[in-house]
Amino acid sequence: MDIKNLPKIELHCHLDGSLRVETVIELAKKENINLESYEYDHVKKLLSVEENCSSLDEYLEKFDLPNMVLQSKENLRRAAYELLEDASKENIKYIEVRFAPIFHLKNGLSLEEVIESVIEGIKDAEKDYDINGNIIVSCIRGLGLEHVYDSIEAGSKFIEKGVVAIDLAAAEKEDFAYDYIDAMKLAKKKGFRITIHAGETGFGKNVRDAINLLGAERIGHGVFIYNDKDAYKLVKENKITLEMCPKSNIDTKAVNKYNDHPIYNYYKDDIKVTISTDNRTVSNISLNEETNNVVNTFDITLEEYKEIYINSVQAAFCTEEIKEKLLKDIEK
Repeated sequence: MDIKNLPKIELHCHLDGSLRVETVIELAKKENINLESYEYDHVKKLLSVEENCSSLDEYLEKFDLPNMVLQSKENLRRAAYELLEDASKENIKYIEVRFAPIFHLKNGLSLEEVIESVIEGIKDAEKDYDINGNIIVSCIRGLGLEHVYDSIEAGSKFIEKGVVAIDLAAAEKEDFAYDYIDAMKLAKKKGFRITIHAGETGFGKNVRDAINLLGAERIGHGVFIYNDKDAYKLVKENKITLEMCPKSNIDTKAVNKYNDHPIYNYYKDDIKVTISTDNRTVSNISLNEETNNVVNTFDITLEEYKEIYINSVQAAFCTEEIKEKLLKDIEK
């Protein structure tokens, strides 16, 4: 199977976890951010996890420097453009880029300016490359509810203009969903689609809550539905798509190796799964590499790949027009 030339779709990719190392070096110098060294290897170490990463919490520390350099309209626009440029070179035809606007206000930008800058970067890249993109606005669990409502309000101004969905991300505690019921109801009313990080770190029950209480149409990760039979049944029967990112799950020690990842077992049991990188730079992975690893580990056939691709198209938060184009891409 020629993975490189197959069309691909990425539904779970964090902007701040996917910056080019060279760009971070350049922007850190430009913004006078003091680093011990601006050498490539040193900066890469600040941005990427090593094999001995012990947990999701340790993994999340790698976002500190990216968020320091993404505090201007120009830098945000550039980061979004470069992510789509890199994705297009892997034959990714559609990507949903997620990020938390709340992290980009330190130099005085408003939430609206942050979101608009990323949309502009995506639109710039759409003009130059054969790729489409949309934004998922992430809210951060543990930061307090006010920023969730503020992010919903700001993001709602760009619904159908580049923003498609809302997300809850960051560290995952059991029963987190109860705090966000009213906020997600409001988001839905304002036209957001809903995807929630859940079941990433051991709590299958959180997936059930994300669907039943928060109205999640897709789940970020969902690895641990196997430890909650009601969550498993709910995902399967309601055709909830799991945005799966195996390398990231290995990095955060949700699983030990590709063979242990449940993605293929879920797929074979008629659960909708998609393949994504999560964070290209943090996890040292491209979607070509991730797809190749999954295909080789589980001996996935071309027909199975096509089915996963079609599932991804159907789960995407894009227009019917873009979906038609994406389906034509796989038929070629």
